[in-house]
Amino acid sequence: MASQPTADEGQTRIDLAAAFRLFARLGMHEAVANHMSAAVGPTGNTFLINPKWKHFSTIRASDLMLLDADMDPAGLDGSRVDVTAWAIHGQLHKRLPAVRVAMHLHPVHVTAISCLQRAEIIPIDQNTARYFRRVALDTAYGGMADSEAEGARLVALLGDKSRLLMGNHGVLVTADNIGEAFDDLYTMERACQVLVAAYATGQPLRVLPDEVAEATARDWEGIRDFSVAHFEEMKRLLDGEDPSYAD
Repeated sequence: MASQPTADEGQTRIDLAAAFRLFARLGMHEAVANHMSAAVGPTGNTFLINPKWKHFSTIRASDLMLLDADMDPAGLDGSRVDVTAWAIHGQLHKRLPAVRVAMHLHPVHVTAISCLQRAEIIPIDQNTARYFRRVALDTAYGGMADSEAEGARLVALLGDKSRLLMGNHGVLVTADNIGEAFDDLYTMERACQVLVAAYATGQPLRVLPDEVAEATARDWEGIRDFSVAHFEEMKRLLDGEDPSYAD
């Protein structure tokens, strides 16, 4: 008989399932690909992740798989575990056990910026300034991240940052909790949407001075409760429309 999840795992399952549903609602999913994980327990190497090729809009709390980053990959069920999910998230939770949440998506506007020669979120407004000098960059895309070596390379690129703009690929965001990670990805996509629209005008960008961009980024870092509140309000929308994500 399977053991019952702890209170910590139970709530984490519900919140992570909600994040999947919300990103589908926002059009930030990629067919049945992409993956998000959340650590459970004190050590940080045991984590929940979505099963292989299941659409974000249908994921329930009970669907999420519980994996151990230290397990022998030969023991993985290939019919349920996406090899790229294991390569990235397995290595991340193994090498950075302090990270509680990791989200890897291919949002349209973030990915568009990742494909530019100057793959950078330039501070031109309040949202873009949130990421001023706070995003690591991968410029060595070499195909699908389907090996532990590639996962380890990506994790190493994070360095002292919590976000990795994956050149010609997408984005990886890490955080202390699901609410902060959700809001960070939401705002990053909005920021890149504004940046893409500004580029599309063909007019010169009015870039914020470094000191203004830095002050704005620090202000963002001081209102993490805003991020958590945003996620909780979005969950309320799900609860009113289809609370089955919590099953």
